[in-house]
Amino acid sequence: MQDEKSLARKAMVRPDSMQMLIDLEAGARGVVRQLRGGNEFANRIATLGFTIGAEISVIQNYGRGPVIVAVRDTRVALGRGEAAKVLVEVVRA
Repeated sequence: MQDEKSLARKAMVRPDSMQMLIDLEAGARGVVRQLRGGNEFANRIATLGFTIGAEISVIQNYGRGPVIVAVRDTRVALGRGEAAKVLVEVVRA
């Protein structure tokens, strides 16, 4: 039987196809699969269109400054901390 710590570690491992939004390069496309943050963060980001299953496209990510993303026919600029809390399943072309 596995202990709680090893189960918790396995739960934190992301499938290979999922990445943090902050790690995607410009031109990458994907689908929002998970939001990591409290209720306040989840509510705020949902009002911007980032809901589970929403398709996104990265417009700009220079490695510093905001990450600009197209979601639901709207361009949204997210701070790097916010973008790190959005997990995306990458769509390979």
